Amino acid sequence: MSQIEQLRISGQLPSPKGVALAIMKISRREDATLDELARVVQTDPALSSRLLRLANAAACAGRPVASIREAVLRLGMSAVIQLAMGFSLVDQYLSGACPAFDYPGFWSHSLFMAVASRELGRTVRVSSPDELFACGLLAQIGTLALVTAYPADYAALTTVPRHGVALLELERERLGIDRTELTAAIMADCGIPKSLAEPVYYHESPETSGFLAGSRPDQLAHLFFQARRMADLGGSPAAERHSGISEVMRLGSRIGLDATAIGEVFDRVVSQWQEWSELLKLPATPLPSFEAMANAPLPRPEQETDTSAARKRVLLVEDEPTSRMLTEALLSHVLDCTVFTAENGRDALAVAVEMLPQIVITDWLMPIMDGLEFCRALRDTDWGQSMYVIMLTGEETDEKIIEAFEAGVDDYVIKPISPRALSARMRAAQHYTKLLEAWENDRAQLKQFAAELAVSNRRLEHAAMTDLLTGLPNRRAGMEALQRFWNASQRTGQPVAALMIDVDHFKSINDQHGHAIGDQVLQAVARAIQAAARKDDSVSRIGGEEFLLVCHDADPRAALLAAERLRRMVRELRITVANVQVQSSVSIGVANRENGMVEPDDMLRAADKALYAAKKAGRNRVCLFAGGKTHCANSNAA
Repeated sequence: MSQIEQLRISGQLPSPKGVALAIMKISRREDATLDELARVVQTDPALSSRLLRLANAAACAGRPVASIREAVLRLGMSAVIQLAMGFSLVDQYLSGACPAFDYPGFWSHSLFMAVASRELGRTVRVSSPDELFACGLLAQIGTLALVTAYPADYAALTTVPRHGVALLELERERLGIDRTELTAAIMADCGIPKSLAEPVYYHESPETSGFLAGSRPDQLAHLFFQARRMADLGGSPAAERHSGISEVMRLGSRIGLDATAIGEVFDRVVSQWQEWSELLKLPATPLPSFEAMANAPLPRPEQETDTSAARKRVLLVEDEPTSRMLTEALLSHVLDCTVFTAENGRDALAVAVEMLPQIVITDWLMPIMDGLEFCRALRDTDWGQSMYVIMLTGEETDEKIIEAFEAGVDDYVIKPISPRALSARMRAAQHYTKLLEAWENDRAQLKQFAAELAVSNRRLEHAAMTDLLTGLPNRRAGMEALQRFWNASQRTGQPVAALMIDVDHFKSINDQHGHAIGDQVLQAVARAIQAAARKDDSVSRIGGEEFLLVCHDADPRAALLAAERLRRMVRELRITVANVQVQSSVSIGVANRENGMVEPDDMLRAADKALYAAKKAGRNRVCLFAGGKTHCANSNAA
């Protein structure tokens, strides 16, 4: 038995109680209705007020929602169930057995992430904003589960020196399980679908998910990651906000939000977070506006740290002790540099590897390894090529100076050292290092912009080839797949078939039930087609209610069997939306590549003729185009 199952059976996992548990039980029944769900919700005044608030927030400028039934109808059964679970856990776990854990602070942070997920969802439009709210609220529930199941062990875990080891690794090492696994288990118990739970699982490090860049799961994982960073910023002390603000702005640019737009979203999230915190009796720190935080001056300790960091790192290599001490004092106290010293070239290489100085000042004549050998050794490394090297020498002949420059020296100072001459050389060296830093920053920004542009291009490419409603490839992608399958069939001689699929009486469904239900019928049919297709087949939506399935290595008999299996699957679908049950069926036209067909459009036209014949023969049937004629099944019985 797995550790999660053991915790679940022992009752140690956080789980809903009361009305939330009753709602969960109702949701597991196939005959559950929204009216029944609304009646149960009404028995809990706190839950009722929270759902009304969410429904009215979703309504925006629309008619205010006044009744629980309207709220449930507007939010949808799935969102109501998930929200009930989340709110139930908040109410139950405002305190616990682990004194080292800040329970109210945990829920305040989770609530901020929930509101941020919903507001970002309204911008990105990858899922229902209210479902995103529920996911954000439960995204860190695994941490609460660890604290609940192992209060003493988790308290001890937070005091263990990490030495660069992530807390996630420590959780696995010390407790045998980590928070992400428990989050996934609890979200599954709360009825949150895998399509949302999986992005939550990877939200702490979206780059490790393996999701296709620009795909819906990838967008959701990055959305939750950004919501988490916004929540981190909302709870951070003033001294740490500058770095958080820059990261939130950078992440906002990934979804097309500039600094002004991301600031507006953040301020809206803060306002709603504070309202929700009051409703749920959670702490909420007053926050200035995003613009005020972004423009606030850096606190004094950070300014002092920045000044220290701005000091140039200088490696001084000199074997003569007196000269070394005097030069070090000049560099450190007069020129304000951080100085490292060595007595010969060999020791200097070891120091250079560890400290990576920006400027190197080296004597020429030294034991073990002299200045020229040291300089050549530096220039032979990747990290040493950008260092600015000043040679100290007692000779100024043309031959010696040329030899030094050929070894890789950038400048030289004649010994005995004049403070004014060394200061002048150091100004030139510092100017060089500033230019180098600026160039490296520009290069890093260009790399970041290039990476973001590549991601944006992949997303645009994915969007250009994807049908937004069903998530299937669109007509353009379908036609490209048809061409590929056609070309492969010509090369190998294997058969290829095209199945044109049309949802029967779809206009009547829209007229009778509305376009929202019509859209859900299309989504259900799309899922059925995908389920019926083989792994290497191509499925696409090519029109309003028309789909195309291209099957490789399928002769007429195999194509007809596939079409009939698909027709039966759709006929057996039970699509229930808001207490409305919609019966659906499809007509399918089948055609194979035949002699005389010169391009894929010929096969597509043949499949279209067969589809027309199927509809004319009474719909809910399969027809085959072969030898210039159409052949339809005798019966359309399910």
